[in-house]
Amino acid sequence: MRAAGLMLASTLSFGVMAIAIRLASQSLHTFEVAFFRNLFGLMAVLPLLLSARRAELRTRQLPKYFVRCAIGMVSMLCGFWAIGHLPLAQAISLTYSTPIFVTIAAALFLHEQVRARRWAAVAAGFLGVLVIVRPGSTEFSVDSLAALAAAVLGGMISIQIKQLSRIDSANTIVLYTYAFWVPMSLIPALFVWQWPQGVAWAWIAAAGVFGTGGQVLWTHALKLGEVSALTPISFVQLPLVSIAGWLWFNESLDRYTVIGAAIILGSNAYIAHREALLARKKASAAATAGAAPGE
Repeated sequence: MRAAGLMLASTLSFGVMAIAIRLASQSLHTFEVAFFRNLFGLMAVLPLLLSARRAELRTRQLPKYFVRCAIGMVSMLCGFWAIGHLPLAQAISLTYSTPIFVTIAAALFLHEQVRARRWAAVAAGFLGVLVIVRPGSTEFSVDSLAALAAAVLGGMISIQIKQLSRIDSANTIVLYTYAFWVPMSLIPALFVWQWPQGVAWAWIAAAGVFGTGGQVLWTHALKLGEVSALTPISFVQLPLVSIAGWLWFNESLDRYTVIGAAIILGSNAYIAHREALLARKKASAAATAGAAPGE
């Protein structure tokens, strides 16, 4: 129950972050929105980092962090651009395709065994993406490709974090991520710089605080509960941003986005379910192999 509550809180936080990014993008360039999101995110996470043990602040993987953060920065800029220029429901629906690319990357780079049923779920997820993006139609745009690029790069980032976490703690990963992200995002922001005015400060601060809060809550939720049980809760973000898009930005929810999102979410749920089953089988096999005779 606690894990479900944390996942719901995380989902709502990410939804508020997306809305705040959209509102900030009305007066600020995407590059600036990304920089301030990282700056305020770093400020929000500082108390956690200051309370961390000194050993957690050291790493032997600095070059890997640079690569991970560079890819993450491009993914963030693509995702923020999509949120600022696409209907919110469409932008968020496409971000849900990330687990599809995580599965592919895990097979390619981690040599994880992916069987026919998960590949079928991946193929179904791709179908959902095509339904939303509609290549060749008048609705197809570069903004849709930006959202898809964010999802693809997000899959690569998930694999990199998994590799980094084999040696470093979560606090270490958070520290070096923000330590790189703030200066990395400042460089492109300087080329389009203008100081935020009035309520824009509130939107960029909200994007940073709720984005970081969502990440922390999501991490703790996954520590307490199973991915297969918690993943469906994250889908609550879609109706939240859809309602916000309708109320504040006069956006309508077209049937292609609804159908495509349903296919992607179903694919994600099945992938999470299969991964949870495989993890339990591995844990059971390891426990049996390690048990003493007669236990």
